Amino acid sequence: MSVLTIEDLRISYGAGRTSGGARRDVVHGISFEIGEGETVALVGESGSGKSTTAQAVLGLLPHGGRVDAGRVLLGDLDISGWSDRAMRPIRGAEIGFVPQDPVTSLNPVRTIGAQVEEIFALHGHRDAKARRARVADLLERVGIDDPDLRARQHPHELSGGMRQRVLIAIAVALRPRLLIADEPTSALDATVQRRVLDLIDELRAEEGTSVLLVTHDLGVAADRAQRLVVLQGGSVVEQGASEAVLASPADRYTRQLLADAPAFATGFRSPEAPTFLRDAAAAAAENPYAITAAGLVKQFRSGGREPFRAVDDVSFRVRKGTTHALVGESGSGKTTTARLITRFQHPDAGTIAIDDTDVTTASGRELRELRRSIQLVYQNPFASLDPRQRIEDIIAEPLTNFRIGTRGERRERAHALLERVTLPADVARRTPRELSGGQRQRVAIARALAIDPEIIVFDEAVSALDVTVQARILELLAALQVELGLTYLFISHDLAVVRGISHTVSVMRRGRIVEDGLTQRIFEDPQHEYTRELLAAVPGRSEVPA
Repeated sequence: MSVLTIEDLRISYGAGRTSGGARRDVVHGISFEIGEGETVALVGESGSGKSTTAQAVLGLLPHGGRVDAGRVLLGDLDISGWSDRAMRPIRGAEIGFVPQDPVTSLNPVRTIGAQVEEIFALHGHRDAKARRARVADLLERVGIDDPDLRARQHPHELSGGMRQRVLIAIAVALRPRLLIADEPTSALDATVQRRVLDLIDELRAEEGTSVLLVTHDLGVAADRAQRLVVLQGGSVVEQGASEAVLASPADRYTRQLLADAPAFATGFRSPEAPTFLRDAAAAAAENPYAITAAGLVKQFRSGGREPFRAVDDVSFRVRKGTTHALVGESGSGKTTTARLITRFQHPDAGTIAIDDTDVTTASGRELRELRRSIQLVYQNPFASLDPRQRIEDIIAEPLTNFRIGTRGERRERAHALLERVTLPADVARRTPRELSGGQRQRVAIARALAIDPEIIVFDEAVSALDVTVQARILELLAALQVELGLTYLFISHDLAVVRGISHTVSVMRRGRIVEDGLTQRIFEDPQHEYTRELLAAVPGRSEVPA
């Protein structure tokens, strides 16, 4: 018997006042089902209809959303079109939900215990003492250490992975028949992601719960789902057993998703590194060093506590025209190291040389000139661009700051850079809110190129993007490096991405480099246990589930 059946589901959203009341169709006749104890993955890029479909199952469509046709069956019960009041007993008890972002999904001013306990109170469990005992049991079950202490803490006192475990505890508290996990790990490091997904698998196996996994990453889906449903533009383009779909995808879009998933795209299932990297590394082997970091140390002090050493004796070198990756989990010291190299922070010890020039103590005019040779591209393209400025002004801003060219020349340079990052000319007059995430990141790259830097530092610059958009950005970066002879310092927690773009790698843990060398050597023959753990956590490396 199917736990969930979707039959010809059609959903639309109301449009703005300027459209004369016309509605926009976003889901076009989707059909699939989930059996008992089965995991089915809804796969597709942003805008494909994945989350909208999941929200329809929960009866939680955003304002203006409407189910126009089709049915949502929970077992034999047709719940499509039920009111919010009618759905309340279903949510939590019959259908659990794990949202994407643990930061915004938990109330920052309430304790963890109170938020987990609430699900019992809402469903009529009146014994407060029993509820608190159940909370401790749940927190322990989802792998949270010292559950009594954690129950008294607030969300900001927990790591991202622990917060996501709290959300899973809430979702499974009443032992629902169906668990909907909407991009539950996209904001997490690979190792934490693996542990969270392992936890969902364990709970599914123990309770026989069915899982609807919503993800843009076909590598994650390949590891975790028995069946795949591939969505594009609100329609199902392909579905079937995971093994069959991955072995022989019938639809062109599925083949593209498969090619763009980092573990597949960078050849993780092959022992060989990508050919262009091997060739480029060989060609650059005799180049001088663009960056030399030696013995870097950075400490931070907080109140009366002992100083925290975020960077501890870090040394590495990057040859001109190559990409060096700093890899590790959150808190490993990657970003702090990058900020030392770009001199946004001053090291407490150690030296930094750019093109054999010591810039460790650079200040004033010397530091300003350093800014011309090194540019930084941040993780979040939604936050790193001024929403009030037009795109042409954002790209030309470094030229303005360094008083390069006339106003007309700066505008011409901005338009030329838009073309270089393959954006249409009419983007110049738009604002960031009118662009997609991938387009915004291309604008950030164009801005970084404006003053012809020799080095660009990318701080998790593709981690916030769908895998299809991510793949196009990485292709752009590789092409620009060859064309302009750029040197990249690439900060990432994603080893699959790193394998596809970097020539050399330094693996960081707790502020120290535990392993470094040529990318191919690190990935083929990792020497440190932590490196092996990171590699094992890459989505898409596992065998397809039975």
